[in-house]
Amino acid sequence: MAAKDDTNTWNLIHVERAAMADTLAALTPEQWAQSSLCGGWSVRITAAHILAGAEQTLGHFFARMAANGFRFNTMMDRDARRLATIPPGEIIERIRATTATTNHPPAPVMAMLGEIVVHGEDIRRPLGVASEPSPAAVAACLEMLSGTGFPVGAKRRIDGLHLLATDLDWSHGAGAGAGAEVRGPALSLLMAMTGRPAGWDGLEGNGLATLSGRVASTS
Repeated sequence: MAAKDDTNTWNLIHVERAAMADTLAALTPEQWAQSSLCGGWSVRITAAHILAGAEQTLGHFFARMAANGFRFNTMMDRDARRLATIPPGEIIERIRATTATTNHPPAPVMAMLGEIVVHGEDIRRPLGVASEPSPAAVAACLEMLSGTGFPVGAKRRIDGLHLLATDLDWSHGAGAGAGAEVRGPALSLLMAMTGRPAGWDGLEGNGLATLSGRVASTS
């Protein structure tokens, strides 16, 4: 069987990383210190987490897992906080340097697209910064994350629900009328299914209470 061609996915990743670097370059020191949508992380720590993932390699990943007692979340937090100590300008420069690289941790390449799109929103939304990730990138993230368990947990949050994007040609779950529905902008659906209460913006439907309750229980 031929190896999977991830060229298109990498192209989407590189575009979103470049856009993230541009966003970060325009922020004030006060904005860098503001809270992101990642619980307990500032914009600066979240940007450092993006950098950590973008620079990750298989060897480094396993070494860091071992150093943190194979506790995935502990490793993610420590690495993000460690990289957040470098100057913002260096964080930006190093993210820009990953707009042509294709290294990644032991995860599907598509997961790297989810990282940059979701964490980009984690930074932009609380700052009120407009974001326009490509529709292709958002649709790909929705499709991937709708079936993802650990570490994101999206599959469990949306189980039994019919999700319908109103600005993209994407839906998931039982057909309309067959179950509780949640509909709205694709980015809001993406943020809600990944556990961000900020994803409620623009969402509606008789399944929204179920989804919001599941998010609240895992936040």
